[in-house]
This record gives sequence, C-alpha cells and structure tokens, in this order.
Amino acid sequence: MRCRWTISEPDPEACRRLGENLGIDPLLARCLVQRDLTDPEAARLFLEPRLRLLSDPFDLPDMDRAVARLMQARTRGEPVLVFGDYDVDGVTATTLLKTGLGRLGWTVHHYLPHRMEEGYGLSTSGVENCLERFQVPLWVAVDCGSTSTEQIRLLAERGIDVIVVDHHQVSDPPPPAHAIVNPQRGPDNPTCPRSLCSAALAFKLLHAVLRHGRDLGEQGFFDLDLKAELDLVALATIADLVPIRGENRILVTAGLKRLEATTRPGLIALKEVAQTKSPVGVYEVGFQLGPRLNAAGRLETAESALDLLLAGDVDAAQPLARALDATNRDRQAIERRMADDAVALVRSRFDPDRDFVIVEGSGDWHIGVVGIVAARVMREFHRPTIILGADQQFWRGSGRSVPGFDLAEALRDCTDLLEKHGGHAMAAGVTIQAERLAGFRDRLNQIARDRLSPELLRPELRLEAVVPLRDLTPERMTDLNRLEPFGQGNPSLQFVVPAVRLVGTPQRIGKDQQHWRLRVTDGVATADVLWWGGVESGQPLPSGTFDVAAVPQLDTYQNRARVRLRLLDWRPAEPLPGRV
Repeated sequence: MRCRWTISEPDPEACRRLGENLGIDPLLARCLVQRDLTDPEAARLFLEPRLRLLSDPFDLPDMDRAVARLMQARTRGEPVLVFGDYDVDGVTATTLLKTGLGRLGWTVHHYLPHRMEEGYGLSTSGVENCLERFQVPLWVAVDCGSTSTEQIRLLAERGIDVIVVDHHQVSDPPPPAHAIVNPQRGPDNPTCPRSLCSAALAFKLLHAVLRHGRDLGEQGFFDLDLKAELDLVALATIADLVPIRGENRILVTAGLKRLEATTRPGLIALKEVAQTKSPVGVYEVGFQLGPRLNAAGRLETAESALDLLLAGDVDAAQPLARALDATNRDRQAIERRMADDAVALVRSRFDPDRDFVIVEGSGDWHIGVVGIVAARVMREFHRPTIILGADQQFWRGSGRSVPGFDLAEALRDCTDLLEKHGGHAMAAGVTIQAERLAGFRDRLNQIARDRLSPELLRPELRLEAVVPLRDLTPERMTDLNRLEPFGQGNPSLQFVVPAVRLVGTPQRIGKDQQHWRLRVTDGVATADVLWWGGVESGQPLPSGTFDVAAVPQLDTYQNRARVRLRLLDWRPAEPLPGRV
C-alpha cells in the first residue's frame, strides 16, 4: 500500500509524569500527551467532560445586544424570522431557535434557502424571496450572514434589524447587523469558545435568553430544560466536522447521551429508518443520521429535514423520515455515478509526475454532491481536487485538499480566473466560467508544483504507538475508550500492531463481497482484522510476518467483549521501537 508510516514519539518524561499524576495506564497517558494534554488538570477535564464547565454564554461577542433586542421584540409583540441554512448545522440551529423561542413566548417564522435556486445563506435572491413571504422587523440569520454586507444593509434600509448567529469567518468590514454573535470576532477573549458550530451558538443564545428572563422573574422561563436540546447540538457538531475539543467535547458527550434516549419524534423515526443501533456514537451520527438530514438540502430544499425535526408525534414523523431516507438513496446513487465517472475520467489521463492538482468538471454533474465526490477523488489519488458541475451560465465546484497545501490561498492566486471563491486550507468552493477551466487547471498545477514536495503527495499515516496484539486486551481498550468521543481534533486511536501472521483463510464479507475479514495472531493472542474495501482496492493480501496499522475497537457480542482491528495499512514486518 502507498502510505508513509509516521510513528509519534512524544516526550517520555511528560508521559511518565502525567501517568503517575493521574494514576492512569502509560498508553492512555501517551495518547493524552499526543493530544497536547500534558497538564494534569487539563487532561483530567478532558477525560471527565461536565456541563457545569461550559463557558458563560455572555462571553460571546454581541450576546448582550442580541438578547436585549430579542427581549424588546417579545415585549413589543414583534414576530421574529429565523433565516437558516440547508445543512445539518443550519437546520438544527433553525429548529433550536424556532422551538426554543416559541416556547418562551415569541412568534417565530423560519426560512431556509433553496440550494439550487438561491444558493448559500443570505443571498440576494434568498432575501428577496423571503421578504415577499414575511414582513417581520427582526431577523435572526443562523449559520450564515457573517459576510452578507450588502444584503444586511438592504434589510437595514427597510427598517429590519438582523442578529447574525454564525461561526464562519466575518468579512472586513463586518456586515451592519444589530448584533453578530460569532466567536471568530472574539479572539482576544480567552473564555470565548471559538470552534462552536452554529447549532451550539443557537443553544448558547437560548441559554443567555433563559438566564436573562429568569433574572427578570419572567414566568415560563423557569420551565424550559435546555439540556433536552443537546441531542440536536451533538448532531450538528459532529456533522459539521468542527473539533471535538474543549466546549464541543462537553456538548457532544452530553448530547450523545440525550440522542440515545431522545423523545424527539423526528429523531426516533430517523433512527428507525437508518437502523441505528445502540449506543449512538459519532459514527452513527456521521454516517447514518447526518447524511439523511443533509440529503434533502443537497438535492432540493431542506424543508423536509426541518419538518422532521419539528414533527409533533411519531406518526407524523415516520413518513417524513422515510421520504428523507429515499432522498438519501437518490443522493447516494447520484454521488456513486458521479464519483465513478470522475474517478474513471481522472484515471484515464492521470500522470502522477505532471498532475499535482486535479480539476475536473461536467455539465451532467449535480452541484449538490460535488464536495462529496471531490473528497473521494482526493482520497483515491491523494491530490488536491476540485470537482465542478454546471449551474446556468457558470460552473460551480467544491474542492478538497491534502495536508501541506492551502487550497484557499491557492485560489486567491487565481482570483482573476474565478467569479467567486472562498473556504479554508482543506476545503473550498469556486464559481468559474466554463471557458476558463483549462487555464484554471494549469494555474493551480503550477502553484502546487511550487508548493508541494513529492513526499506530501504520498498519504501519511500518523500512528500513536507500537502495541503488540497480546497487550490490546478488552480491559485496556475500556480504559483507552475514555478518550471518546473521537472525531475532528481528537482522532481515533491508530496503532502499529507488529509481527503478526495470518490464521486460516481470509474471508470476503459484505453485501457485495467487497471487504476482507482476516484472522491474525502474534503467537499469544488472536484477533479479527476487518479490511473495509480491501477486495475492491485490488491490493494484495498480507503474507508471512507483517505489521498492521490499525484502529483497535472493542466489540461486545452476547455479553462477551473482544478486541478487533480495523486495518488501515500493512507492510512486511520491520524492526520497531519498544512497545508501550
């Protein structure tokens, strides 16, 4: 296989001190140090996330102004419009504000933009269409609005105040909103949590409103239990791929427990159609629940996802969940066809010595799934990739990058060729005229040739430790699982399991027989190894004595715990540093 194996070597003294101070397993201490948790108190709080450790919601920029304007609207009897977005973060944030403010006495309307017809966020067409439907003096733009200077100025000229609740980068100068509750504006405040998604910010806004109302002695503000809303916050935080560190770790840990036992009819129905099993974790949200909620907004409008989350009973929720499940299957079919077409197209002319960046487009490709397809092509060829589809007179696309190549910076050096662009180092979006595509591809490749070393064009596999199979016991895995929930900013454990051999004959498994199940031993212990996609990858099976790079997992079946490995890579056995 093609990966570069990098085995981390943390400071052994820091690992020893942390392990002794906390009285924990040396391997757990090593993993904490590799997550930059060398301070015993910080490591303890990481292992024991508690809701009482959440920061004050009024630490967020403009929170006081947002709360004051909302309370003024309540006193005046002014309705509020929540203008959301079409992804999981935007839909859950809209749900939180619509239901939360509604229970506290506000009249709340909502509007979700149509991805194909209006585009992202507070677009000019989205604002105009919304104004035709609603005459409301106060808007809350959630998961959008941080760069919508002209649109918010237009609304202000019409006497409409806008509160922005968003986590994206803010334009310079910022939009003329009444309040911009965005942690990106508060880098100098050490207590301001900067990595919250918009649903978490909506939760914070409701917390601030609740506290203010209780301070005023408002009846009804004492009855709302915000902890019940954490199921939606966990959904959005995981689906939006923000780091599960700090405050997000607290929210996700508590939110997954709420999601497991949720009484929300829409989520009960969604878990049923997705065949989600207990316990509900990051995988179940990221690969089962989140994609189904996202599917509606990718292909058409996210209204059906919002309707599901707002459903009052399971009987109303079930047909909505089934419809989203069908839409998700449609999305998967479109995505699969596009990805197969894109991979085949790239493979037919890919030259690894020439092509440092992949840029491909087709008038037949659906712009709603270009980002997902770009990610697959990037993984297949390990090159920064931009995939585009036709959208009226322009082509719109999405890009995914590899570590070491700042895609947003590279696009800034192509501004003269693009209609629009934006994003960050690892993911970005572009709009371009079709006739400029070839020149854009050439320019990006030249930039990449200047900035990417050959080593960066081979995927790196970062491994935390060398751990013999005999040492990966169920008891040790239970201890290591204190690091959960894994996700962005807190990656799954990845170990080298050295010097193992095959036991018996590998078995093909899966609906299409596309995966391998191997059985391996180090002479003392034996375990199953699952190689997802191993058959269709065309890679050879291991033989002789070999090292495995793998994610260890604790599997419980019929009340019996056992450790299995999810294979990432393998190689012939090599001399390795000492075990942990």
